[in-house]
Amino acid sequence: MRILFFNYEYPPLGGGAGNASFYILKEFSKIPGLEIDFITSSIDSEYHLEKMGEKINIHRLPIGKNKSNLHFQSQKNLLIYSWKAYFFSKKLIRQGGYDLTHSFFTVPCGFLSLVLKWQHEIPYIVSLRGADVPGYSERFSFIYIFLKPIVKMIWKNSSAVVSNSQGLKELAIKSRAKQEMDVIYNGIDIEEFKPVAVSTLQNDFRIICVSRITQRKGIKFLIEAVAKLSEKYPNVSLKIIGEGDEKKNLENFVMENKMEKFVKFLGLMPHNQLPKEYSNANVFVLPSLNEGMSNTMLEALASGLPIIATDTGGTKELLNDGENGFIIKMKNSADIVEKIEELLKNKELGQKMALESRKMAENFSWEKVASQYAEMYQKIIKK
Repeated sequence: MRILFFNYEYPPLGGGAGNASFYILKEFSKIPGLEIDFITSSIDSEYHLEKMGEKINIHRLPIGKNKSNLHFQSQKNLLIYSWKAYFFSKKLIRQGGYDLTHSFFTVPCGFLSLVLKWQHEIPYIVSLRGADVPGYSERFSFIYIFLKPIVKMIWKNSSAVVSNSQGLKELAIKSRAKQEMDVIYNGIDIEEFKPVAVSTLQNDFRIICVSRITQRKGIKFLIEAVAKLSEKYPNVSLKIIGEGDEKKNLENFVMENKMEKFVKFLGLMPHNQLPKEYSNANVFVLPSLNEGMSNTMLEALASGLPIIATDTGGTKELLNDGENGFIIKMKNSADIVEKIEELLKNKELGQKMALESRKMAENFSWEKVASQYAEMYQKIIKK
């Protein structure tokens, strides 16, 4: 099987979708007879070819990125990626045919797959990641009005549409009720992320949030909660790992409220350093206003942390309220305070939830995700 795979995000560029691509490709490299050309974005002004095993080629195309703007893709970035990826894929197709194309994100990648189907009769599948689904992000409310007909056309002409959570699937179906849709969850490397006993947690209570820092993630409400908690519990602290266009506003908010002692922004962090950060925390909090299937929530689960998160996207598939964490109300710092205080007052509850989180994480694996996609490829190609 020869597959042409599109995703404009790939580590260190972007967020969860890029990380998911990395792990899926890693598992694909172990599957005999599967050849992949993966077209993504460069983080500098040059084209780069990277190899993963013998049969996985990662093509990085320059789209105007640099180290200062890795975590956020502008509309200009997406347009440049689309233009370059289209002509690059035409070049690859001339060198040898493909059985299928696979696009992460309906737009812009799914549109590339649609055009290649029209021109070369190559079937394609689309993986929904979140913001590519109309209604997902308030930031794109106006743009969705114009994108929705294109999105529906891309889905209609695909051989399969795959959501990464049941919640995202339900949102997508509102745009096209008769659309058949599969669900393949994100996975987690349970050997890379695992619980570690840390004695320094005896006196401190450490909160961690690993996320793209945008308004949609609701991180301001978490900072407000920590501000209230710190008045009563001076041992509370929050680490925020990630970058995004809301970071500067939040840093200013922390300074204005004299919260520098309690809230630290650690910026982007190499993926191999994240397990240590999770293991040094007592609880993971993600007060997102909208989510697909959060990779960082999966990492926190595997690390054996209680989870506090809003009811959006795949949350209920990863979080059983009261068992391995708490579901909180959106845009409600008081509710975050209440739930964290329960863990502060009851250490045994936190330990019990930690064990439940780890147990749940063991049901997810990237090997399973990759094999589900590979089976889907085979079925579509046989048709």
